[in-house]
Amino acid sequence: MRKSATPLCLMAVFAAALAACSSDKVVLENPNIFPSDFRKEVLSTLQNFLSDPTKIRDAYLSDPVLTPVDKDQRYSICVRYNARNNLHQYLGSTDRIGYFFGGHLNQLVLATKEQCGNAAYKPFPELEQICPAKSCK
Repeated sequence: MRKSATPLCLMAVFAAALAACSSDKVVLENPNIFPSDFRKEVLSTLQNFLSDPTKIRDAYLSDPVLTPVDKDQRYSICVRYNARNNLHQYLGSTDRIGYFFGGHLNQLVLATKEQCGNAAYKPFPELEQICPAKSCK
């Protein structure tokens, strides 16, 4: 009796999963919600991405603007900074472009001059003050 109960339970779980997938109600997220926390999301992403996120120099950030991406438009920002490598040597100025989807940072990739060359940069002191360790303060 025990052997037959297991396949029945699995079939019930499978049927419930299929019923959930077959719903006609599709919720589409608005891809162009203004990214209200863009500064925090850029900070968090760079802190986790850079090999040495401390003592960053010359940090700048643009405000989010709607930018053509393929056939759509998405909010994007440009960020410029001079970070250090894992040997604590400065690498020179780097420009990145960040794309947002649904109000959240989706990509932060190297930017071309065409993408961020005319960006209206503003100082980004929060990036220069990143300190992942308590001993930095």
